[in-house]
Amino acid sequence: MEKEIIHAYCIQLHGTTYDYQEEWQADRYHIGGKMYAMLGGNRTGKPVLTLKCEPSRAEELREAYASIIPGYYMNKTHWNSIYMDAEDVPMDLVENLIQHSYELVFNKLTKKAQQEIQLIGNPSNK
Repeated sequence: MEKEIIHAYCIQLHGTTYDYQEEWQADRYHIGGKMYAMLGGNRTGKPVLTLKCEPSRAEELREAYASIIPGYYMNKTHWNSIYMDAEDVPMDLVENLIQHSYELVFNKLTKKAQQEIQLIGNPSNK
């Protein structure tokens, strides 16, 4: 997994905002002010991508892939981390998991916040 590919995929998701958390040395991706993805490192500096995940799916993924672990520095039930040097996790699965994380966070936003995000960038609604 390349950081640039992950960044490009996340930033194209509708309404995504990006920031860099200097203290954590992490790139963060948000929807409606809520984080859905983070590119950072574990305590040894090994790069990880951390994503929100539905709890039962999170456990299934951890059992199926050695490179998917409970969310590093996050709630272990609702977040998974994927080692960026993972060779056992295909890129199409990573993209699917990013989309899943985005949708989980988006669906928890208020209806008003969801509507505002849906209106962003849609010229027919301006």
